[in-house]
Amino acid sequence: MNYIEYKGYIGTVEFSPDDLVFYGKIHGINDLVTFEATSVDDLVKAYHEAVDDYLDICSRAGKDPEKAYSGQFNIRIDSSLHKQLSLIAAKDGVTLNQCVSKALSSYCSESSPSYKR
Repeated sequence: MNYIEYKGYIGTVEFSPDDLVFYGKIHGINDLVTFEATSVDDLVKAYHEAVDDYLDICSRAGKDPEKAYSGQFNIRIDSSLHKQLSLIAAKDGVTLNQCVSKALSSYCSESSPSYKR
């Protein structure tokens, strides 16, 4: 997946060969905001304008632009991995949630050390 970043926001980018247009959406916000363009330079400009416009609209409306996350989500993993995680957590004297949280934290640190929100 291709993405661009601006002001701490991530926009995913795709290309439509039928329409010969780049398009994308902003992630981590409370609304659906999209952008598109026919060239890379125009796409970056459109993305920056979309983020700036969204932040301006939220500011004028007194609305928090950030999506609220509950800290809970369901995952589906292979039963053997579930068993292995449960046993490791038991050996380490932590809950399965603590074990998974530590693993995800490590993954985030390794995958995107520059992303701090």
